[in-house]
Amino acid sequence: QVQLVESGGGLVQAGGSLRLSCAASGTIFSISAVAWYRQAPGKERELVASISRDGSTNYADSVKGRFTISRDNGKSTMTLQMNSLKPEDTDVYYCSLRLSTAMNYWGKGTLVTVSS
Repeated sequence: QVQLVESGGGLVQAGGSLRLSCAASGTIFSISAVAWYRQAPGKERELVASISRDGSTNYADSVKGRFTISRDNGKSTMTLQMNSLKPEDTDVYYCSLRLSTAMNYWGKGTLVTVSS
């Protein structure tokens, strides 16, 4: 019953910024954590950033200082603010939601392309 929809992807030049959003719909009770992942063709899916129920955050070393994850519980949305983008940030980005039941949900992904 839970669905996640990402938005905000697109084409941007190196050094620019993008803001990704993820809207959740359905019946959601207790959330353990929300996160953003990314995956390039032929590579493993990589954890980009996560935020837990208590608000603590975690970031991949490659994005620390450039990306910021946040959540808006009132609107059932979470965002990933991406600044100082690099060509190597080009990937399909996925939002994910983990409930207290240990059930995970995934969005369909949104493409971010950073040109040099």
